[in-house]
Amino acid sequence: MPSGKNVFGRPLITCSVEPLTGWYRNGCCDTGPGDSGLHLVCVEVTAEFLEFSQEAGNDLSTPIPEYNFPGLNPGDRWCLCVTRWQQAHHAGMAPKVVLEATHISTLEFVSLEELQAHAVVED
Repeated sequence: MPSGKNVFGRPLITCSVEPLTGWYRNGCCDTGPGDSGLHLVCVEVTAEFLEFSQEAGNDLSTPIPEYNFPGLNPGDRWCLCVTRWQQAHHAGMAPKVVLEATHISTLEFVSLEELQAHAVVED
């Protein structure tokens, strides 16, 4: 179960269990000791973002079975490193953000307004 708070100061909701994401692989963008990448931002990836990330040196599309990583496809949700989201944002390639599943610590790096401008709109 998630224990952190989201960017609104409310309990963090699950980002994704299919594929299973999060530093702790619990489906949530929780963080803690050892998470040097700060996997804080729950995103919904696009083909354009996956290409951008691969070109930036982080291939998120190719499965890595030994790490139980299935590889991501457009539409998948994933706990992304906050610095990668920031980098993509500055390049105009930021993926959409699930605010309720994005850890409050993200606000130490990115403003709520920037995140809200990229928010996933739920039906």
